[in-house]
Amino acid sequence: MIRILTDSASDILPAEAAQLGVDVIPLNVTLEDGTVIRDGVDLTPSEYYEHMAGCKKLPTTSQPSPELFEKLYAEAAAAGDEVVGIFLSHELSGTYQCAKLAADLANVDNVLFVDSTNVCLGEGLLVRLAVHLRDEGKSAVQIAATLEHAKEHLHLVAAIDDLKYLRKGGRLPAAVAVAGGMLGIKPLITIKEGKVAMAGKARGLPGAYVALFKKIEELGGVNPRFPSLAGYTISTREVNPIRTYLVDNLGLPEPLVRQIGCVIGTHAGPGAFGLAFFDNGLVID
Repeated sequence: MIRILTDSASDILPAEAAQLGVDVIPLNVTLEDGTVIRDGVDLTPSEYYEHMAGCKKLPTTSQPSPELFEKLYAEAAAAGDEVVGIFLSHELSGTYQCAKLAADLANVDNVLFVDSTNVCLGEGLLVRLAVHLRDEGKSAVQIAATLEHAKEHLHLVAAIDDLKYLRKGGRLPAAVAVAGGMLGIKPLITIKEGKVAMAGKARGLPGAYVALFKKIEELGGVNPRFPSLAGYTISTREVNPIRTYLVDNLGLPEPLVRQIGCVIGTHAGPGAFGLAFFDNGLVID
């Protein structure tokens, strides 16, 4: 048996994880009063955003304990199972290194590691692709190799309401955040070489959607042979224009729609929305 493992930055909540047959290790969020919550477990994203709105100090995020990985690896080894682990970019978190360290500590060799070089919606698409490949009967080695190929054609584009969250969390240089936040500009971000990068900017919310659509096309367009994933923080209304653009304007399949979770939402901030997709250059045999 092949187990698919990921971390909670993929924003796959427990109910969907059970449906997909995926194990999710939660990252941690520390609130301003010192309370530590497990991402996607102890609070729903909506509950968390409601709490965050009243915070004077931005919550902090941290990687999981190696012991959580060790336990899962040991259980898999005892059952004779292999594990394919898909984790958020090592440039943005120590989770990937923590997962690899745990395999050394557990003294197991049944785990294959994939650095998604992405996060959130993008990471979630890779996990869902891994599930599809597993259910098709592919081996662990084949799954990992295919994911390494697919991630070269994976894109995440998001509109951010306020870059201060990325700046405070250390995920974006202060000078870039200040420049992007001037004059009511809505910045676009993407993930480039595993890091958060500016992808453009627009004035006002309508302009942000137009800029996002243009960026999607610049990046190779949405490949209709694979799912795309639209994400929102506060309300599904945030992704309605994305759905309209993809389905009504371009004639593409309906995107999956999911709420962006606590860890990524801490850094992206309320009001963020975006789309993850594989471009038209991706071909999988």
